[in-house]
Amino acid sequence: MTSTHKEQQPAAPGPDRDPADPIATAASADRRRWFALAIVMTAAFMDLVDVTIVNIALPSMQADMGASDTAIQWITAGYALAFAAALITGGRLGDIYGRKRLFLVGIAGFTAASALCGLAANPEMLVASRLLQGGMAAMMVPQVLAIIHVTFPAEERGKVFGMFGAIVGLGAVSGPMLGALLTEWNLFGLEWRPIFLINLPVGIAGLLLGAKFIRESKAPVALRLDLVGVVLVSLGLVMLIYPLTHGREAGWPTWGFVSMGATPLVFAAFIAYEKYKTRKDGSPLVELSLFRIKSFAGGIAVQLTFGIATGIFFLCWTLYMQLGLGWTPLHAGLTGIPFSLAVSAAAGLSVQKLVPRFGRGVLQAGALVMALGVLLYIWEANRYGLGIASWQMALPLAVMGVGMGLIVAPLTDAVLSEVPREHAGSASGLINTTGQMGNALGLGLVSVVYFTIVDDRLPEAGPALAFTDAFENALWYVIAVLAVIFAVMFFLPRHQRRPAPESADAPLDAADTPTKVPA
Repeated sequence: MTSTHKEQQPAAPGPDRDPADPIATAASADRRRWFALAIVMTAAFMDLVDVTIVNIALPSMQADMGASDTAIQWITAGYALAFAAALITGGRLGDIYGRKRLFLVGIAGFTAASALCGLAANPEMLVASRLLQGGMAAMMVPQVLAIIHVTFPAEERGKVFGMFGAIVGLGAVSGPMLGALLTEWNLFGLEWRPIFLINLPVGIAGLLLGAKFIRESKAPVALRLDLVGVVLVSLGLVMLIYPLTHGREAGWPTWGFVSMGATPLVFAAFIAYEKYKTRKDGSPLVELSLFRIKSFAGGIAVQLTFGIATGIFFLCWTLYMQLGLGWTPLHAGLTGIPFSLAVSAAAGLSVQKLVPRFGRGVLQAGALVMALGVLLYIWEANRYGLGIASWQMALPLAVMGVGMGLIVAPLTDAVLSEVPREHAGSASGLINTTGQMGNALGLGLVSVVYFTIVDDRLPEAGPALAFTDAFENALWYVIAVLAVIFAVMFFLPRHQRRPAPESADAPLDAADTPTKVPA
């Protein structure tokens, strides 16, 4: 029995509380868990908004700083790449040194990096600051799901992850609108810079409140950081993403194809080393045993492919509206409202009502509905051409939003539902890593599916038609990826199996037991 158990003061069981369940009793007694949830949700919201708020302001950044198309890609892809490369490490560091500690380090670094982005003097400094911001987000974000996983008992997690899905939708609706308004207002003559500077008060408040209300937790078994694993997984991601993003501007050199071709060998070496590390001291960077859990392995595959689809769509959509149709950031931001509202509504409904009844079918229906929305968008973009209006985009965007909402919230719950608590940080890092890796891949593929078409059409058709034709071409790739997502979802279990409630005789580990925090 650790000292943390002695400090725990469970309240007397109430009429709706099982006295034989010490974890549920402790969680119910500690009302601070809801304050902690609000804090980590705010951090997740800040990260989500930061992605969408940047997308809507990219054309303004390009015009203001004279950035190239490749630099514009790197402002988004660089963040996603640094995020993906460091997420597994961030999750494991939380397991080793404490999830609260890493969360606070991450939110402090993210806030500082946001200030550097807002003060960037040129595209190179902005890209470098975004890389730093992505790395700091990788320290912060995996702790969010891990803190939720170890703070709330199994019977409450479905409701909490439903709230998490709603936050995803809220971030989706708030980001474009906030980015559009801040860019249009041109506060203090700062142009697009306030989209980053707005993170400062939120980050500082999250840091101070997180130090007070979040309980510390870590893996019950002493672990070590797998530095070789960190190098191998980071190297593999860079070797894959960098040539995709930089290749078009460099004329697709031979070294780029060699680098991408060698990527599977690096990941194979990573897997082999992780097996060796597991046998040697039981402290691998990635807990490969997690992939024997069907719900986890299937969910990770879905997360990867879904990230590719969203990475392609959102960047191309933003460029299409502002550079192709000539709309202002505010006009483009307002156009996205039906999509974002639909995501938020469908995300909450899917976890609370639909998944318990229909299981995996809800996620598969989401992929089909989202594909239907993309097909409607292609039809309308082709029919109305450059004269298309925002209200005409509302239906396909709302349909796409419903489809996305049916996937994002239940997917997170499905992936973590059977994960042992001692691997919560590693699992959360993997979930976010695969999503961000897919997103970075999608952003890298924009060079192939979007800018290549722009280059081909620009001389004869002009910028407007070139950007709109490229957008339609990119949407067909999104449909192809959604078809893959639908097929991969068959690897998910038909219905989630919840772990049995912990018995009174089961020892509480350090991940479940709250550490006393001074008032």
